[in-house]
Amino acid sequence: MMERRTLLGLAAGMAAMPGAFAQERFPTRGLRIVIPFAAGGSTDILARLCAQMLTEKLGQTTVAENITGAGGTIGAQRVLDAPADGYTLMAGTPGPITINPHLQPRIPYQPLRDFEPVAFVGASPAVVVVRRDSPIRTIADLVAAAKAEPGKLTYASAGIGSFAHLSGELFKWRAGVDLTHVPYRGTAPAATDIIGGRIDVMFENYPSVQGNLTSGEVRTIAIGAANRSALLPGVPTVSEAGVPGYESTSWFGLFARAGIPAAALATMNAAINAGIAEPAMMARLAGLGIEPAGGPPAAFRDYITRKLAETGELIRTARITAE
Repeated sequence: MMERRTLLGLAAGMAAMPGAFAQERFPTRGLRIVIPFAAGGSTDILARLCAQMLTEKLGQTTVAENITGAGGTIGAQRVLDAPADGYTLMAGTPGPITINPHLQPRIPYQPLRDFEPVAFVGASPAVVVVRRDSPIRTIADLVAAAKAEPGKLTYASAGIGSFAHLSGELFKWRAGVDLTHVPYRGTAPAATDIIGGRIDVMFENYPSVQGNLTSGEVRTIAIGAANRSALLPGVPTVSEAGVPGYESTSWFGLFARAGIPAAALATMNAAINAGIAEPAMMARLAGLGIEPAGGPPAAFRDYITRKLAETGELIRTARITAE
């Protein structure tokens, strides 16, 4: 996360410069953030924190609205149906931006053609979790067990094409092992079967299983980030634990319809960067399992471009389909 922390520091300094928010009379009215998922999840919580930051920094009320369906695609389309004036934003995550375009051939948009990355709020690592009494205690144990009996070990996910599914397939690819995928309808039932010993392992976004880890119901044997994380001090990365090149990190950011005025883009980016640099907000994000990112829109676009390409390569290599 060192690169993102550096961006955050630079962005915070830029946001503190005089006139950072005085951008050609934007905004002159309230803003809206479309959340393409149901209320109560981590995307919903983060989007509402962003609404709070924009309201405080820009002096105009920002409301958050849940518009769900089709893995986030319906909410994404709602943003594209709005004027490209910067007043309607989308709470963006890997699903609608970097995963669905590769799995849904009839998806009505192209992420980097139709959306403009506005602000990179934060990221969270995938974590490799097993039940608390599992004999698998390290990545080396997991690889050895999988190679000893190919296909016997099972891994759970929140469904086909989910972040957890792709994280598991990436592990299989990088480690050269065969694990059997067991898709569920959401993270909660998958975690329940990990705890109950009916599933062997799970590769899930840290915030999604944070409560299970805190309660001691499951154990983390490694994290999927490129570098060790302050969120889980002492836990090795999958790469350093024996699977070089493995990196699986979820992320959250704000997007607008392409064509947004430059002044609006700069104003909202500066507002979010300033908000996430405040100690209280940094602590709040850490409590949610999120490491603040920040940085200019161009850096966020570069990050999304890379993730879109990496995800496409994985989906093609693993032959993942939406069915």
